[in-house]
Amino acid sequence: MTPESFQEGKVLLIDKPLQWSSFQAVNKIKWALKKHMGLKKIKVGHAGTLDPLATGLLIVCTGKFTKRIPELQGMEKEYTGTFYLGATTPSYDLETEVDATFPTDHITEELIQETTKQFMGEIDQKPPVFSAIKKDGKRLYEHARKGEEVEIASRKVTVHEFEITRIALPEVDFRIVCSKGTYIRSIANDFGQAMQSGSHLTALRRTKIGEFSVEGALTPDAFEDEIKSFSQE
Repeated sequence: MTPESFQEGKVLLIDKPLQWSSFQAVNKIKWALKKHMGLKKIKVGHAGTLDPLATGLLIVCTGKFTKRIPELQGMEKEYTGTFYLGATTPSYDLETEVDATFPTDHITEELIQETTKQFMGEIDQKPPVFSAIKKDGKRLYEHARKGEEVEIASRKVTVHEFEITRIALPEVDFRIVCSKGTYIRSIANDFGQAMQSGSHLTALRRTKIGEFSVEGALTPDAFEDEIKSFSQE
């Protein structure tokens, strides 16, 4: 672990904490490398954004390995998390307040398990209006926060696996393996609609990107501690 090795290129597995943006996590890594490795200039980038309300695996590339980012972004992803049934929010998660509530008396374990089948394979999905996708030169969340109506085109994504891991209504835990560009928040919203109710995402963790797992990842602070202790040896 030398300054030159980071310039040549490394793939770092970072466990992004709750409330951190992906940009903040990358900045922390860059700052730690400059401070503790004595690097005046170092390229650092990530392979796939995580929302501030999500935690988990962020692949960070340094130096010449930043050229590998498009390849890493294209890999399938695995997520775990929680849907809250019977209520929706405009952002499809906890970023915004509940805007409508729905009955859940008819929702059984059997209905939940059956509904997952509708989301397997290639599906048409509309990204959330509170997302970073650009429309007319502005990000969708900028339009949304101003209360502007925007028409969002649906896109095709692929869900390889969709497993319900816990049912404790109104909460349902899940594990999903999906293609690049899949919005789990949109699945949460559509899942509720498919059961003639509502749903939003209350927890999300990215656990895998391709063969890379969050089990081998460090938080940004732990990464800094490791770099710091190494540079002092």
